[in-house]
Amino acid sequence: QVQLVESGGGLVQAGGSLRLSCAASGGTFSTYIMAWFRQAPGKEREFVATISWSGQTTYYADSVKGRFTISRDNAENTVSLQMNSLRPEDTAVYYCAADWVYGSNFPDYSWLGYDYWGQGTQVTVSS
Repeated sequence: QVQLVESGGGLVQAGGSLRLSCAASGGTFSTYIMAWFRQAPGKEREFVATISWSGQTTYYADSVKGRFTISRDNAENTVSLQMNSLRPEDTAVYYCAADWVYGSNFPDYSWLGYDYWGQGTQVTVSS
């Protein structure tokens, strides 16, 4: 079983950048597909980005494509989300998620497909 801890959230002005990190422990990190989701107040949790176990393949939500970049370091057991050109509508709690690669779908855009979650980190973008 893997444990996930996010960091790097905060308050930033529109147009600015933030880098989120997620540290994993308790499992073989390279056997997990990783993803980032976000949830704004009153809204459903939505897919942001996902990355294959090897890091070679990535998928993004249309709303963040070209602005956000997901990456992973299997030696350091971390996954990151570089967020550039932030907009007020990016304001949300961002969650790191993991799904064991065996038997899973990739890409999986539904939060229901992920077994492990971090506690979330708040990102607030001011206009």
